[in-house]
Amino acid sequence: MEQKQLPKDPMILLSYINTMLRDNYSNLTALCDDLQFSRDDICTKLYALGYAYDKALNKFI
Repeated sequence: MEQKQLPKDPMILLSYINTMLRDNYSNLTALCDDLQFSRDDICTKLYALGYAYDKALNKFI
């Protein structure tokens, strides 16, 4: 599988990740494993915007 690129714009990244979680993945780890994304990289970028992953809701809030 070709590795996908993460959106560079942080707000687009937030929207992209939350949409993927809602529509295709049961949790952030599954998304990162499947798409070969760095969980730490995603969490760091979104935390800088004031968002954190909520496991119970399966989205960044």
